[in-house]
Amino acid sequence: MSYPGGGEVRGDAYGTTPLVTGDAVVLDLRPAGFATRAVALALDAIVQIVLAILLGLLVGWMATTMDPAATAAVGLGGTILIFVGYPTAFETISRGRSLGKMALGLRVVGTDGSPERFRQALARSLTGFVEIWMTTGVIALITSMLSGDGRRVGDFLAGTVVVEERTGRPREEVIPMPPHLAAWASGVELSRLSPETAAAARQYVLRYAELAEHTRHEMGIRLADAVAAQISPPPPPGVTPPYFLAAVLAERRRRHEIALHERQAHRPTR
Repeated sequence: MSYPGGGEVRGDAYGTTPLVTGDAVVLDLRPAGFATRAVALALDAIVQIVLAILLGLLVGWMATTMDPAATAAVGLGGTILIFVGYPTAFETISRGRSLGKMALGLRVVGTDGSPERFRQALARSLTGFVEIWMTTGVIALITSMLSGDGRRVGDFLAGTVVVEERTGRPREEVIPMPPHLAAWASGVELSRLSPETAAAARQYVLRYAELAEHTRHEMGIRLADAVAAQISPPPPPGVTPPYFLAAVLAERRRRHEIALHERQAHRPTR
């Protein structure tokens, strides 16, 4: 679905206070420090080493009871799963977090702030097998120390960076309703709008003033397309993404507050 207001993005921003949301587009996080990344990597390595030891025990047992070719196939397949498949699947499912990164409060994101995708996780895992395991981490160590934001070779190839996630619950910024879209927004069907899409749109609107011009345009059109595909009716012609997204988010918040008020009003008292 093409966003009807997909012209050049202009207009003012809606707030500039940093905000971190669970699985939203991350735009305001700083690159993780070298020491923090090293500890997270060590934790992940311990998990993989334990899995490799268990695989070795299994292969050793199979060698006494099965055909050597089958044993070799299981050993090779298991090694690929542990050192490539496991980190790829885990980071894809958890949106950029391995066990070590979860423990240290880190996350892998795209260099444009978008959540890590499968192809990026795969590229990092494949490269990591060489730069971390086959060279005992020497290549990753040198690259991370020379890179200003601590990126290793896998990050450069995948277009990713490891960032620190903020802890605690930040104060929620209220996105105002654009007055000229209030009437349209009041009749919009929002039941199909997913929390993930809304969170990404919210992050974009709040951080609009801090984005580069090309990022404003490209990300705005992409998010507007995603939101427009999940609501109806579409926005009026000529409405730019910041105003369209702000209207949807403001209306969504208004309805949520009304529903919350009604639940509290009907709550039985003791």
